[in-house]
Amino acid sequence: MSLPPLALLYVPADRPDRVEKAFASAAHAVIVDLEDAVAPGAKAEARANLATLLGRPREKPAYVRVNPGDDADLEAVAGLALAGVYIPKVAEPTGIPRLPLPIHCLVESAAGVEAAYEIARAPGVAGISLGESDLRAETGAGEEGLDWARSRIVNAAVAAGLPRPPQSVYPHLRDLDGLAVSCARGRELGHFGRAAIHPDQLPVIEQAYLPTETEVARAREQLARGAGASALADGSFVDEAILRRARHVAALAERYGTRIGV
Repeated sequence: MSLPPLALLYVPADRPDRVEKAFASAAHAVIVDLEDAVAPGAKAEARANLATLLGRPREKPAYVRVNPGDDADLEAVAGLALAGVYIPKVAEPTGIPRLPLPIHCLVESAAGVEAAYEIARAPGVAGISLGESDLRAETGAGEEGLDWARSRIVNAAVAAGLPRPPQSVYPHLRDLDGLAVSCARGRELGHFGRAAIHPDQLPVIEQAYLPTETEVARAREQLARGAGASALADGSFVDEAILRRARHVAALAERYGTRIGV
């Protein structure tokens, strides 16, 4: 079973030293950023850095987040050794550029949320996720008020046959307890993993999304029994839907491990 990265790390393209540290970090994938993390006066330098930083395959998946509507950015990423390109502020399918690389759309507006399924089904799109800061500013929604949009993005992605989306970044760098609570909520809503803006956030994200040893043991028991073969110890039978979930849990544990101390 193919699984997307569980913990992704954003890093500014105008800081090559930080990019190298990001690839050496615990992140499962790195998003080299040309957009929000780079000051307007440093955009050209950041773009020029890409050929050196990402002109060859790296040891883990590498993505680039471009500036919306910037043709120079799109030209710069076209020949790089990337797992994909993040396109921010996508509000409708016609706003998605054509690229020779997988496209991950960031939906950051009320209009984008309404068009999420059409965006997810557009040619070349390999993933979608929510950009919460802009959406929060536009709608005035608080933390719990964004749950509807989060669920909408998850459902649109799955309905279109795409991977379950990662959560939006958690902006409070020092509040790791708050990050853990937020990740637990995201997992309940159906997200898979999360993007981080600091390496200290990575272990919290990973632990929140990894299965426990108990969950893995139960999944393996379900897979061993097979659908409807017999009752488990708690008296429940196993159907195909439960087996799909069990396969996912077992694959997740095999790829990334299990939660520590649980």
